[in-house]
Amino acid sequence: MSSKSKRPSQLNRARRNFLGLAASTGAKAAAMGVLASSIVPGHAWARRGGGRPGGGRPGGGPRCFLQGTSISTPDGEVRVEELRVGDMVKTVRGESMPIRWIGHQTFKRFGPTWNSDVLPIRIARHALDENTPRADLYVSPYHSLYVDGVLIQAKDLVNGSTIAPALPAGYEAVDYYHILLDSHEVVLAEGAPAETFRIEAANHEVFVNFAEVDKVMPMAAVTVMAPFAPIVRNRGRDHLKALLRSAVLPFAKVHDPIGDAQERFAARAQALAA
Repeated sequence: MSSKSKRPSQLNRARRNFLGLAASTGAKAAAMGVLASSIVPGHAWARRGGGRPGGGRPGGGPRCFLQGTSISTPDGEVRVEELRVGDMVKTVRGESMPIRWIGHQTFKRFGPTWNSDVLPIRIARHALDENTPRADLYVSPYHSLYVDGVLIQAKDLVNGSTIAPALPAGYEAVDYYHILLDSHEVVLAEGAPAETFRIEAANHEVFVNFAEVDKVMPMAAVTVMAPFAPIVRNRGRDHLKALLRSAVLPFAKVHDPIGDAQERFAARAQALAA
């Protein structure tokens, strides 16, 4: 065979190799894009009018710590509803910071069951590790815990046993309280690291006492606080897993903070049940 006849074959083979590499690279980029879309700097999921302050209509609005939750302060544990503006709370940075404002919301059940956006998530005693939390911790579904260097919403950690939607016995209403500091921080709630309130362009207006924020932070309506740590959301994880299971990316290893935490806490639940 002449060198002229070999040249087109070599070119075709090179072209096929290039296209295969491009497809693989494109798939990897798509997978990375999915992961990147699940780790975001935060998004205001409560906007003006997103939920009726103090009312029973579910959906919209940050709610946070259930009444009765103990928060660490320099003077010991204090229930969140007993805290006052100006009180100092401990942060995981090792510093204590003054409370600027405490938001409050009350929800009542209309119908036989609670709405899933309102019903707290119970993180059982020692569900996270041998010492954490020190007692059952109840937070709203969209409240984030600080896990492995990122913030993960409680609803994304549910395992149906040690972490699950629940309300303490005897509660006829759900009272949530949120703590505003000078910056977005992580405090200790029943010994577990949990976020403080993060101002995001008027999202404080879902609280009954939202007007008080303007006194301590006049620009709250247009302020967006920087997050304490990367905020990891659950969206896109199923798509990412499908890509990683495919033959296109058999070699890819992608860090999955939510999946890693879920597996660890599930194993912890099994150990507690044994």
